[in-house]
Amino acid sequence: MGRWVIVGAFWGWVFLLTPAHGQWLVDSDGNLNSISEAIALASEGDTIEVASGIYFEHDLVIDKSISIIGADGAVIDGEGKGSLIVIRADGVTIEGLTLRNTGFSHVYDYAAILIEEAADPKILNNRLENIFFGIYLAETRGGEIRGNSIQSGEHREAASGNGIHLWNATGPAVVENRIQGQRDGIYLEFVTNAEIRGNISLENNRYGLHFMFSNDCRYVANEFRRNGAGVAVMYSSRVEMVENRFLENWGGSSYGLLLKDMTESLVAHNEFSENTTAIFSEGSSKMEVRDNRFELNGWAIKIRSNSRNNRFTGNQFIENTFDVGTDSRRNPNLFEQNYWSHYEGYDLNRDGIGDVPYRPVRLFSMMIERYPSSMILLRSLLIGILDAAERVFPVLTPADLVDEMPLMERNHD
Repeated sequence: MGRWVIVGAFWGWVFLLTPAHGQWLVDSDGNLNSISEAIALASEGDTIEVASGIYFEHDLVIDKSISIIGADGAVIDGEGKGSLIVIRADGVTIEGLTLRNTGFSHVYDYAAILIEEAADPKILNNRLENIFFGIYLAETRGGEIRGNSIQSGEHREAASGNGIHLWNATGPAVVENRIQGQRDGIYLEFVTNAEIRGNISLENNRYGLHFMFSNDCRYVANEFRRNGAGVAVMYSSRVEMVENRFLENWGGSSYGLLLKDMTESLVAHNEFSENTTAIFSEGSSKMEVRDNRFELNGWAIKIRSNSRNNRFTGNQFIENTFDVGTDSRRNPNLFEQNYWSHYEGYDLNRDGIGDVPYRPVRLFSMMIERYPSSMILLRSLLIGILDAAERVFPVLTPADLVDEMPLMERNHD
């Protein structure tokens, strides 16, 4: 009996000293030189470490909760075939890899990392090069997409996919990624409770950010620069867009921010600089647009008559060609206590608020709405005289689109 107790105790200690999860090393010069083989050998909770080297593999299907960690210089090259990594299990981590050369198709959404019907993926600090889609999440819950660099070599919109693409996802965090040269930098559709923070999305062929039918999301401290059509936020409710930078989004159909059929959302503390149109609002209602800086844009605000019950307060309009443009003489929106660099009023009681209301819609901007070719007259003396007369006695511009309490000084923060 005593012998069996001793043997049992021995194996008990062995069990306690054995690691709970295994580790596998993939090395192009070692015994285990295939990532696909390591995935097949790994068990739930294991970690696969990939040594420096180039691994020509694609369609690596992960159907168990494992981690794949790349050393500096670890490259998966798909040679233009299919997706590279396909995740179909919860709790998978992909970190530190360079992923390049996915397949391209007009039928299939090939991606460097494709995640399907999985929860809590972690995609961290990877480098994606010459890819169709970058990181693609479909029917996922939770997850963290952080610190990745994503760049396509394709300059045609029809031949490029989205950098970070989320479809039917709940609660993802997309943080501090850099996306360049894709179709859309970040794309969301049917997504709820997303946190999009600290990303740089630049020089993408279409939108820096594009999302539709996605409610209760937050976009904080991102930069959207020199994208083909700027940023589009559509058909959604209760969205917060705070402390972002919309810069140099120029083009005939380009916007800093397009708001299409949005409701009950917040646009606050953002910087809009050197965009063709900083904010274009169509069919949006109950929007709070406050404490933003609009500087050196073509139009700071273009608001269609079907946008109603929106509030524009505490904003700074600095040397824009046109501060506000609209397509109607009716204005069902509130503009109050904004700073306007073109304001020429006075403040006799020195309370910081102008004594004369400011009418931000120029007659010439309404002419351009109907006759775009008239832009050639922008700097003419006649147009200046007509604008001045219209501000005093509004006949064609909206009589009720007026800031009754314009601020006298701008905020230099």
